[in-house]
Parts: sequence; C-alpha cells; structure tokens
Amino acid sequence: MSENKDPQVAVSGNSVEGVKFVYDFTEGNKDLKDLLGGKGANLAEMTNLGLPVPPGFTITTEACKVYLDSGEEPAALRDEVSAHLDALERTMGKKLGQADNPLLVSVRSGAKFSMPGMMDTVLNIGLSDKSVQGLAKQAGDERFAWDSYRRLIQMFGKTVLGVDGDLFEEALEKAKQAKKVSVDTELEAADLKKLVTSFKKIVKKEAGRDFPQEPREQMDLAIHAVFDSWNTDRAKLYRRQERIPHDLGTAVNVCSMVFGNLGPDSGTGVAFTRDPASGHQGVYGDYLQNAQGEDVVAGIRNTVPLAELEQIDKKSYDQLMQIMETLENHYKDLCDIEFTIERGQLWMLQTRVGKRTAGAAFRIATQLVDQGLIDEAEALQRVTGAQLAQLMFPRFDDSAKVEQVGRGIAASPGAAVGKAVFDSYTAVKWSRSGEKVILIRRETNPDDLDGMIAAEGILTSRGGKTSHAAVVARGMGKTCVCGAEELEVDTKRRRMTVPGGHVVEEGDLISIDGSSGKVYLGEVPVVPSPVVEYFEGRMHAGADDADELVEAVHRIMAFADRKRRLRVRANADNAEDALRARRFGAQGIGLCRTEHMFLGDRRELVERLILADTETEREESLKELLPLQKRDFVELFEAMDGLPVTIRLLDPPLHEFLPDITELSVRVALAESRQEPHENELRLLQAVHRLHEQNPMLGLRGVRLGLVIPGLFTMQVRAIAEAAAARKAAKGDPRAEIMIPLVGTVQELELVRDEADQVIAEVEAATGTKLKLAIGTMIELPRAALTAAQIAEAAEFFSFGTNDLTQTVWGFSRDDVEASFFTAYLEKGIFGVSPFETIDKDGVGSLVAAAAKAGRETRPDLKLGVCGEHGGDPESVHFFHEVGLDYVSCSPFRIPVARLEAGRAASQSAGSDHR
Repeated sequence: MSENKDPQVAVSGNSVEGVKFVYDFTEGNKDLKDLLGGKGANLAEMTNLGLPVPPGFTITTEACKVYLDSGEEPAALRDEVSAHLDALERTMGKKLGQADNPLLVSVRSGAKFSMPGMMDTVLNIGLSDKSVQGLAKQAGDERFAWDSYRRLIQMFGKTVLGVDGDLFEEALEKAKQAKKVSVDTELEAADLKKLVTSFKKIVKKEAGRDFPQEPREQMDLAIHAVFDSWNTDRAKLYRRQERIPHDLGTAVNVCSMVFGNLGPDSGTGVAFTRDPASGHQGVYGDYLQNAQGEDVVAGIRNTVPLAELEQIDKKSYDQLMQIMETLENHYKDLCDIEFTIERGQLWMLQTRVGKRTAGAAFRIATQLVDQGLIDEAEALQRVTGAQLAQLMFPRFDDSAKVEQVGRGIAASPGAAVGKAVFDSYTAVKWSRSGEKVILIRRETNPDDLDGMIAAEGILTSRGGKTSHAAVVARGMGKTCVCGAEELEVDTKRRRMTVPGGHVVEEGDLISIDGSSGKVYLGEVPVVPSPVVEYFEGRMHAGADDADELVEAVHRIMAFADRKRRLRVRANADNAEDALRARRFGAQGIGLCRTEHMFLGDRRELVERLILADTETEREESLKELLPLQKRDFVELFEAMDGLPVTIRLLDPPLHEFLPDITELSVRVALAESRQEPHENELRLLQAVHRLHEQNPMLGLRGVRLGLVIPGLFTMQVRAIAEAAAARKAAKGDPRAEIMIPLVGTVQELELVRDEADQVIAEVEAATGTKLKLAIGTMIELPRAALTAAQIAEAAEFFSFGTNDLTQTVWGFSRDDVEASFFTAYLEKGIFGVSPFETIDKDGVGSLVAAAAKAGRETRPDLKLGVCGEHGGDPESVHFFHEVGLDYVSCSPFRIPVARLEAGRAASQSAGSDHR
C-alpha cells in the first residue's frame, strides 16, 4: 500500500480487510492528513526532519470511522496498538505504568483540520497508585509525581468518565485556600497527595466506578473517548461554523510523555514563527515554567512572553529559534508550534500551519513571495475573500473622546461594541433578541463556543495569544482581547471591576479593540477601514501615508486580477452606486433593477398604469414615465461609459406598487360610515381586489406583467434605446444589455423580443444612430434552466438569478423560511450553510451547470453570468468559475471579494490542471 494514498477500506461490521490502522511517527508524513489527521501527519513530518519529537504512534481516522459507524473499534485495532506499544516500550526502555520505571503516554485527538480545543486530550496515562511512586523515584521529585497523577485523574474523569470538571476545580481551589496559596505550583507533595484522594472520591461518586488502576485500560478508554469527542455538540457546532465535513473522523495520537512540570528548569509553551495577529516577523509566543501544555492553552495561569525564555534557558531558546526557522522554510508558511522543555531538554509536541488574522494573512502572503518561498499563485491560496471582507469592516475613531479602562493582548483584530455578558447562554439569548454583546470571561473553554459565535467580540482577563479564546477567535475572524489582567471578572455576580473601582454590570455597553488590546467604557464611534479607503481611491498603495496592510492588499488584488478569468460586475440601480462600484473595480453592471427606480415619488405613476381602465389612461401614464426612465439610463450610461450595463425590465411582485388592501379597505369603510365621497377609493379597492394575489412572488410579475400590460416593456426599451443614442451623440460609449425577467418558455421571450427589436429600429431611424443592444434573459425558474437550449435560440445572454432559482428549486420563500425554520435546519445539520448564502451545488448548481452547457450548445457565443446574491459569495464564485460562466455580479461592497475569489479560483484550477 502506498503511504501517500488513503487505503481502500472494505468494512463488514467492525471487521476491515487488509487495512493498517496504526502508524509509527517514523512511517507517516505531512501529506497523509486524511489518514493521520493534521497532528499525526505533522508529528511524523517533524520526526522525519530529525527534530526532537517524543516517540509515539497514530491511530488512523479510518479506525475512528469504523468505531463511530459500528459502535466498536475494528477487530484488528487492539493487536496493532499492542504491537506498536511494545515497540514504543522497547525504544523508551520502560513499560506502560510499571511500578518501578513507568512509561507514561498522552492520548490526543488530531483531525485533518485544526479544531482547537474542540476535542479531547488526556495526559499522563499509565499513572496509578503504584506507578506514581516509581515516577517520583525516577524523577527524584515526589511533588512532580503527585501533581502529574492529580492531573491525570482530573482530565480522565472529565474527558473519559463524564464527570463535571467544575467539581475538580472546586476541590483544587479548596486545597489552595487551605494552604493559603494562590497558584497550584505552591502546593506541596503532601497537599497534592490529599488532592488525589479527593479527586478519586469525586470519580467514584460521580462516575459510579473507581478510577482505573490498570494502565492499558486507561489508554483504551481514553482512545475511545477521543473517538467519541468527534461527535460532541461543541465539535459539531465548530465544524458547522468552519464548514468542516462531518464524516472525516479524528485520528488519535499516542505519544510518550515528556514533562514540563519537573521544576523551574522545565516548562511548556506555544510559539509562532510570525505574529498571528499582525503577520510581523519576530519572536511570538507564550512560555510557562513548571507546567504542562494544557496550562498554556487553557489560560489558567498567565504566561510570560516567549522572548523571556532566552534569559530562562538560552540553550533551549536558541535551539527553538533554529527549529522554528527550519519549520517555516519547510512548510513555507506561518507555523504554530507546541513544545515542552524537560530539565533543559527541548521536545517538539506539535506543529501546524497556524491560524492567523485577516491582516496577518495578507501581510504574510506577500512577505513569503518577497522571500522567494512561494509564488503569486500560491499567495492567492493563502488568503480568502472572507478575510478581505473582515478587513473592510470599520475601526474605532482615534480622534473620539474615550474612557479607556484596561488593556490586554491584541489577540484578534476588529472594533467590537456591545453589551457586557458573562456567560455563553446569555450571549446566545441576547444575540437572538437582536442585541449586540461582548462575551466577558476569566478565560474561555470549549463549552463557551456558542457564546463566542453569538458575540461581537470576546474579552478575557487571563490567557495570551495562544489561549483558547485567542486561537478560536482568530479562526472565526472574531474580535478578541485576552489577558486584560487589571480587569477583575466576577462571573457569578455578573460584573467586571475596572481600575479605579468602576463596576461594569451585565448589560452595560463596552467597546474592545482587537488591534490594540484596549478596552473602553461605552460605545466608541467607528470610521471606515483603510482598506475601504484604498478601494474608494482615498488611499493609494505605495504612497507615504499608505500602511503596509493596504500595500499587501493592493499586491494580492493585483495578483488576483492578473489570474482571474471571471469578470466581476455590480448590482447597481443608480449612477451613485455605479460610480462606487467602478471605484471598487467593477467591470460593468450585471443587474440594474428598474423597479427600484419606480419606488418613492414615481410609485403613483406605476399604480395608475397598472390600474388603468382605458388605453388612453395607460398611454398617458407611460408618456409621463418615459422621460424619467430615459434620464435614469443616461446617468447610468455616463457612469459606466465603455462598460456593459445589463438592465432588467420591470420585475416587481405586483403588490409592491399597489395600495395595501387592508389600509384601503379601512379608508373605504370609514368614508362610508361618515357618508363622505369615496368613489375613487372604492374604484381603487375594487381593482386591488381584482389583482390581489395569494402568492405574489409566483404571480403576475416579470415577463408576465410585460405581456399583460401593453406598452410597459416597450416604454422601458424605448427609454434605454433613446438614452443610448443620446450618450453616443455625446461621444460616449454606452453598452446596454436588455434583460427579460422570469421567462419560463421561449415563446414569452420571442414575443417581448419582437416588440423590443421594433422599438429599437424606430429609435435608430429617428436618431440616425446605429445601436447595438443585446437582448437576453434571466434564468431564475427551473423550467427555464431545463429548456435552456430552446431559450438560447432567442437570447444573446443568460444571467442566472440564483435568489429566485433557489426559492423555486427548494420550494420555499426566502422572506419566510429564514426566520421560521432555517436555524433548526442548520443546527440539525440538514444545511451546512443557508442555500441563500452559498449556492446549493447539488440542486440549484446542477441546474445552472446544465443550463449553461445546453445554452452554449445552441449558441456557442452565449454570454453567461450570475446576478443573485451568490455572485459575491466566495465559495459560490469558485463554482461559477468551474461551470464556465463569464462573469459574476454582486453588490458594490462585495466586488473586491468577488475579484479576489475569481483570481483564487483560476489559480486553483490552473494548479489542478498542472498536477
């Protein structure tokens, strides 16, 4: 079996033929993440690089999938684990849990994609009432042995046996209070021995069984617990949030223990090869003396900056710096590293490509290009449209009067304002009621994930850039300030005391700046992002006042524009939006919704047109509307001169232009009761009753309205043609495209097209101007997609209206379902993401692909675009590239995102073709 390919698994119950379920760290490599998970693959890679990795082995994701599917581990797994454990014991010269010279191991999760804190880990497996004595003798440190044992019982009890972790924390607090100390490192061996007894009693009472003394039982139960943790509520929620598939499973890494809690010459830390918040090069990370790894990421004890390790242990520091450089050059990216120092000996426990903020992603990508580590195509894969969107969010106004009450570590940037809340439940509850909240905790843990997602930002009084809060917030693009030590957080009383004695109660407004780490009372005003100012043309890359972030964004966007095949247009209905879109890089207008031009002071004219009883009344209304429409289009053609402008003819649900039937009925009833004249209202009410629809979104709208109301579409076509002629006369270059909406059959399009061609010919004759106006249609009904080959005979272009297409394919109304049952569907995993947010590739997407193919078979030069909300969605843009569309169209502020993703899509597909 090739090591670089996942095995073909034939499963029968829990029996699997010819599959290897366990790999030694010496056997794998970083390309086996599907099989070994990210952690296992990278431990193998570091081992192969000759770096100091404690020996161990990885149980594959395939074993996990068999276990989750059948409820039992694969029949061969126990024997494979035994064989690898025997080899590990021979390598280490120790036996798991033996009394005099015990081998201890950690059992750690490791999925393909990083899920920080979401799944389970158990350290110090192999300790028991007997082996703890051997560990004390082996280490020459009784305190260390009992500290390790209490940690095992605490982690095992919570993770494997389901005991409430707060019970262990409360017992630990009582032990510290009894000793009159503030941190656990001040507890002595006798105190920890008593704590072990307390912890075992908690396990017996809560789990209904004794803490297991047999080391292999400990290891097997821990392995099963890690498998089970794949399907915990928090893990499933995190996967939905990050769009990680649910069927991957997790690997399990069994690693010989090295100890950072052996005294002041030992410790544990997390390091980054560059600052994950800013992208700047330097020494970034946290170190904690006399501690185990979980102490750092949990934020329970405040760490020291990694740079201080140079004074604490220069030999280990120098070795770590060399390894960090080796790893960054090898992975060609920012690396996130976990390490332990055991009595002066450095050990590498994990590396991975590190999560980073949006700003850091852009800076690091361009830095690596400049260093020659990656090329432009790879740089595009290191950033995302979602990150670019984050950079376009507003920031706090530096000139505003503010009351700063604290400062912590700038863990994840952004300007967040909200009401203070002190637990996850309240954050979710208030957020669902429309409140913006800031979640405040001493430190977060995986159980806080719901609240972190709901909150605008996260503030903690403990922890650093590598704490749970910081890592998860960066992954979600959520504003976060950690380790604001001067703030006293009291979660039980739901309050925070700030320097000077001021108390922030739950519900009080606060503001946090994830870029500076500053915390303010009240609401701080915001100003536009410098990235938006750059796109607006108010800040120029390369200028003296342009910051390095703007320069990085400018360079990445230049890479994307050179690579992309898809053109990017704007959805814009007036000259102001069109000009903004053009500044943001739009290459035309893909959707001008003319119904928006008729709302407001023109609504009465359209109402008169729809309700006209005679041809004379109708013609009078159309005559008044024509010059107004022509002026609209002249302004639009001027703003978009030289670029295509796709104008959709009137497509409102009819009720948008009619009086509300209830209000009108009340007016008529009141007039009748007062015996006041009401002939006009009564006539209007009768007409509204006649035209009233139960489901107006599927009623008289679009092409149907144009065919039923004579002259409506021809008036709009005439206005477009006359505006184009006027613009040409002014030496402009108008490129109008006329789009017929809601077509379901080619006959509808042919009828409207015949009328349009006649009107265009009349305008050409009257103005002496030759016009080239393309006529096409929106594909927004399943029937239109299924008969695309026929419709293409009468259409010069298709524009997929994916909003309506999604509604009609799924059979639900966007206006209703998102509020009624979408939340439940997302929580139950029926949707990974709303089909209105990202295109449903299997359903809606298959219709788009089929219609595009069929249309081009009829008309090879058929222009294809999309103008629904999906045109600005990063994942959807990749799909539209794959199926061969010519352009996407989206709102002006999403244009940069679409440009970037179009470049990424082209770069990705070119890379795939090359491979």
